[in-house]
Amino acid sequence: MSTDNDRSHDATFVARVGMKLEAIVIPVSGVDRAKKFYNNMGWRLDADFAFDNGFRVVQFTPRDSGCSVQFGTNITSAVPGSVHGLYLIVSDIAAARRDLVACGVNVSQVFHSETPGAQFQPDGANGRVSGPAPDHASYSSFATFNDPDGNGWLLQEITTRLPGRGRSSCRRRRSAMASTKRRLRNTIGLPGTLRTSSRERMGGRPTRQPKMPRYK
Repeated sequence: MSTDNDRSHDATFVARVGMKLEAIVIPVSGVDRAKKFYNNMGWRLDADFAFDNGFRVVQFTPRDSGCSVQFGTNITSAVPGSVHGLYLIVSDIAAARRDLVACGVNVSQVFHSETPGAQFQPDGANGRVSGPAPDHASYSSFATFNDPDGNGWLLQEITTRLPGRGRSSCRRRRSAMASTKRRLRNTIGLPGTLRTSSRERMGGRPTRQPKMPRYK
């Protein structure tokens, strides 16, 4: 009789349960200092919850990101500033760098790697070539910056995805959104619209449906 443990070693077994990476934890020494830093970058503050036992969790989400970052107290035993190579994907690395500089962030100059993996080395290390990759080759232009504790972030410019990456999932998301919109139209009505109710069909006055709340 096959078991889950047996299947985990079967190369033909493919997990069918979706797993979405939605939050990562970074270690910081000063929660309020980190909160100010990420807030100044214009990231969305999702939560700041503190509890009587000393536990506190703060969550921010970068613009257009499906993954958030969390930090706080009693949330991780990792050494503050010990997390590096946190990717932030951008479509225009020069513009993204200008935005961060305008927010007061100390960002490296844009560079591309002459030596594989040079983007993960400390600023000033060998293997980095100043300026974006020739012809802005996708996946090849970088810039780095640290938060106040030294946790390291890496901007990477992606202009064209590798085959099979991103596009199909975008189609699925658009299809799912369209399907949801149709269901809302057919059941509870879209914000500010009129829909026919049993009262109308019986000759009563049409009623305006309340607007649905918007979440940003």
